[in-house]
Amino acid sequence: MANFQFTLSSGRRLGVTALGNPLARHVVVFCHSAPGSSVFDPDPVATAGRDVHVVAFDRPGYGSSDPLPPGRWPTVTGAADDISEYLHSAEGAAHALGVSQLDSLGVVGWSAGGRVALALAAKHPQLFQRVALIATPAPNEEVPWIPQQQAAASVQLSTLSAQDAIERLTAMFTAQAGERMPSADLDTPVLLDQLGASVADADALAGPGAQDRVEKMMRDAFRQGPIGVVTDILSYTARPWGFDLSAVRADTLLVYGAADPLITEAHARWYRDHLEHASIVLQPEAGHLVVIPTWDRVLAHLAPGSKVA
Repeated sequence: MANFQFTLSSGRRLGVTALGNPLARHVVVFCHSAPGSSVFDPDPVATAGRDVHVVAFDRPGYGSSDPLPPGRWPTVTGAADDISEYLHSAEGAAHALGVSQLDSLGVVGWSAGGRVALALAAKHPQLFQRVALIATPAPNEEVPWIPQQQAAASVQLSTLSAQDAIERLTAMFTAQAGERMPSADLDTPVLLDQLGASVADADALAGPGAQDRVEKMMRDAFRQGPIGVVTDILSYTARPWGFDLSAVRADTLLVYGAADPLITEAHARWYRDHLEHASIVLQPEAGHLVVIPTWDRVLAHLAPGSKVA
C-alpha cells in the first residue's frame, strides 16, 4: 500500500508513496505503468545511491487512490492535475516551514505513465525542466501498437457516457479474461503478462528482489479489482490526451528496450521527432521492464549532481 493518502479538494483520496531521502533538494515525480501503482521502486540501490526524494502517485482506482466519481470521464490531464494539486499543497507546506528550496524537480513516466509525465511538463513548464519517458507508447494512430479489434472497440467506447464506457470495458475484460480476470490474487505469470513482460525481461527480473517488487506493485494495482486499469485505458485510447506536445520544453530522455516486443524503437523515434529537446537511450536486450536496469541512468538525467559521494 501507499505510504499515505492525500485528500484532494474534491474529497477524493490520492495514494502517495515516497522513496529515497525526504529532505533531498532533488525531487523526482514517478508516474507508474498501466497496470501499476506507486509502491514500485525500480532499483532501491540506485535510488539510495542518489540524494533524491522520489514521490509516486496511484492513479484513480489503483492501489490506495479512490476511483473517479460516477459520470466523470477519465483523462490523462486529470491524472496530471491530481499530482499537480498535491505538489502545490506540498510546496505551500514547505514554504511555511522554510524548507522550500529545490535544486531540481523532474518527472518520469513508465509505459502509460509517460503520458501523465508529459501532461505535467506541458501544463507546468515552469516547474519541470527535465522529463524521462520509459517505454511509453506513441499515439496509436501515429505508431500502431494496439490490436485492430481493440482499437475499434475504443472508438465505440468514446461515444458512450463515462459510466457506460467503464461498465462496458469492465465487462469486456471479464469476458476475455475469464479466470484470468485481473485481481490481486492472480498467479505471477499472469501478473507479468498483464504488465507486458516478455522473455527479454528475464535478466531484469533476476536481479535482487526485482520480481518481488514487480509482483508487489501488480497486486497493489488490482487491490480494488480492474477499475484502475479500465480507467487508465479509457483515458488514453478512447479520448484525446488533452494536451499539446509542443508545450513540452523540458530536456527529455527517451528510454526504451531494444528487445521490447510491443513498444519498439519506432515509438521513441516518434517522440524524439515531436519534442523540442529529446534524446534516445536504447537499452540492449531489454524488454518492457527496461525501467529496472536503467533506473540510475534515469535519475542521473532527472537529478543531475545527486550522486551520493
